Amino acid sequence: MSVNSLIPRQPVPALNVPLIGGGRFVLGAEPGERFELVVFYRGLHCPICAKYLIELERLAPEFAQRGVKVIAVSGDTEERARQMAEKVKARGVRFAYGLSLHSARQWGLYISSSRGATSIGVEEPALFSEPGVFLVRPDGTLFYGAVQTMPFARPQFQDLLGALDFAIANDYPARGEYVGAV
Repeated sequence: MSVNSLIPRQPVPALNVPLIGGGRFVLGAEPGERFELVVFYRGLHCPICAKYLIELERLAPEFAQRGVKVIAVSGDTEERARQMAEKVKARGVRFAYGLSLHSARQWGLYISSSRGATSIGVEEPALFSEPGVFLVRPDGTLFYGAVQTMPFARPQFQDLLGALDFAIANDYPARGEYVGAV
């Protein structure tokens, strides 16, 4: 599978995962006014994910003001996802769990194998997906996407807010949509 299989302005794969505390997150079922921000994270074992999600939680009201609903998704179990939500003191960010590796691949996420316990002493799952950040329009099409091969150097949420302000003010289209011959 090509990592660049998702094409801006085209529909993204389905996403239907359980939420901690009950219910399910179904992408597009209750979209934000402008976007849904889907943040795929590695799991409880990742200290960089925790720091990243703390920043997302801090900025969640800013995203809400711009008509963006936020969801954090991992392949973790419900218990591990709950622990991560507690670690980041989640209020504005919903947490979903149980992302299948098949679904992760459909989204173009990289898959890694376990190296044992991480620096914080939490065991990595046998296989898990690496991070990805996506903005999806209410019609289910991709506006923005970024995937990483490892936990480092992720898109910063403050930068993403600035980009959203520009895109909203200028009716800026999703870019990278050309799939013709080159």
